[in-house]
Amino acid sequence: MEKTVKIAFFDTRSYDKSSFSAENEKFGFEIEYFDFKLNEKTAFTAKNFDAVCIFVNDSANSAVIKILKDCGIKLIVLRCAGFNNVDLKAAQEAGIKIVRVPAYSPHAVAEHALALLLSLTRHIPQAYLRTKTQNFSIEGLTGRDLFGLTAGILGTGKIGRIMAGILKGLGMKILCYDPYPDSKWAEAEGYSYVSIPEIFSKSDVLSLHCPLTPETFHIVNHDTMKMMKEDAVIINTGRGALIDTKALVHALKHRHIAGAALDVYEEESALFFNDHSTEIMTDDVLARLLTFPNVLVTGHQAFLTTTALSNIAEVSLQNVKDFFEGEELKNEVKI
Repeated sequence: MEKTVKIAFFDTRSYDKSSFSAENEKFGFEIEYFDFKLNEKTAFTAKNFDAVCIFVNDSANSAVIKILKDCGIKLIVLRCAGFNNVDLKAAQEAGIKIVRVPAYSPHAVAEHALALLLSLTRHIPQAYLRTKTQNFSIEGLTGRDLFGLTAGILGTGKIGRIMAGILKGLGMKILCYDPYPDSKWAEAEGYSYVSIPEIFSKSDVLSLHCPLTPETFHIVNHDTMKMMKEDAVIINTGRGALIDTKALVHALKHRHIAGAALDVYEEESALFFNDHSTEIMTDDVLARLLTFPNVLVTGHQAFLTTTALSNIAEVSLQNVKDFFEGEELKNEVKI
């Protein structure tokens, strides 16, 4: 590279700065970290930079893409796997390349999904709060053995496959759904690919690991939850909009399902990654969801391990290096 590449980082936190600054010692890029999100109001701050690095709740819609192009941006670096927040067509027309981190640590996400499942089914949060106040009653904390139950894995990419392996290790029967099934893998592991109606109707645990696309938007909705067992639970560490949250509230209220554990929420961009503890909750749907004792919500932290952060930084900065040195973009996102 003839000159030092300048990268503007948006929506950064302390852990982003630590991991990327450490990894950048190998690359020598000029990085500036912004704590605000990329959107139509902030995109102009990318002027005089060569690339921008964004996360899941930044917006790179057509209006933002136009501003970035005017600012001279040549590359958008996603420090995540998903890319539903980027207008790929607008980027292509603007001549801006998109790269991502397709698999930073699938084990981190799958292990968090397991933690959510066990915490939900064994009432760990309630038990913890009780014992902190010297209440050692176990009334109302009756859980359920997972051994022998059926787990539905919706999406069998890297994370979904690891989750399937973990739940198989607990003695669960594994059902899978994916529009691109890998029958050879499933047969070798003793799993079965089934239809959407079958995975919803037969699963005791439904774990979501698919990307957000027009086909998967609100794949968990009134109709599909009506198919589910009344004692089934849903785990979502994928994307928030895989679930119609209003429909989920309705299903929980009327006891159509037994519970849900979520690390993502479809309207999370206005709330997650920030402290709102002294503010009035204005999101009525999330406020209602948080009132259920059989709902567990974490703030999009499934990815947050030291291993994952290191991998994200390494792959992201290598993507930048490859682009500006004219190398093949292994992790390019195309229409």
